[in-house]
Amino acid sequence: MQTRLFLITVLLVAATAGTALGADLAPTGTLRAVFLGTNPVQARVNAQTGEVTGPVADLVKELARRLSIPYRLIPAPDARSVIEHLQNGTADVGFLAYEAQRAREVDFAGGFALMLNSFLVRAGSPLQRVADADQPGLRIASVKGQSQQIYLSANLKRASVVVLDAMPPPAEVQRLLVSGELDAFGVNSQRAEEAVAASRAELRVVPGSFMDVEQSFVVKKGEREKATALDAFVDELRASGFIRASLERAKLAGVAVSPARGR
Repeated sequence: MQTRLFLITVLLVAATAGTALGADLAPTGTLRAVFLGTNPVQARVNAQTGEVTGPVADLVKELARRLSIPYRLIPAPDARSVIEHLQNGTADVGFLAYEAQRAREVDFAGGFALMLNSFLVRAGSPLQRVADADQPGLRIASVKGQSQQIYLSANLKRASVVVLDAMPPPAEVQRLLVSGELDAFGVNSQRAEEAVAASRAELRVVPGSFMDVEQSFVVKKGEREKATALDAFVDELRASGFIRASLERAKLAGVAVSPARGR
């Protein structure tokens, strides 16, 4: 009898804790998660059905399951939109690649994946290593506000960085590179490999990575209790192999599980 009462007490305490955590993470009763809808490292959105698959979908689904609440995935066109959703209260959690300027506007937590970044070039390009890209006369494109553009604009001193307002369609990227209008395009390795696969051998990826950036949960600035809870959640999923399995299912190139951080 005492054992049974003890188990009931434990279950009630756990349920109460889960309810409290759910109220903190998702005050509307639905976990609303905003992510970069055009970044395959985070997730892929089926154009016909709207179904979202990939690491972000897996993480949010598991978090909502543990909280016993429904969830909603919100694709956003760019990092600014992710930040605005959090600041406006139209999303409870978000996902971004870490960048110092962004960290002044939102709090990062629960880093789950390391994203490698390289250069997409035409097949006959003389560029053989990412370290050799900073050369006079080279025109290297990246998309405004993305991690690659922020890094390249700050670190390339001799090459010209061409900042595009939005990510062009794959066929346009291929045309720009093959025609010689651009010498290279800075993107994450997954996007680069997808472009190569669709290019019929007209494009290739330069070996190496010019920047390894962590994909993380983000929350509204100052929401440290949320951030702490997400840190613990991701730590557990990392240790259990959940995140590795998610990345493997997504078949992502140039993406690895983030290492555990000392707290």
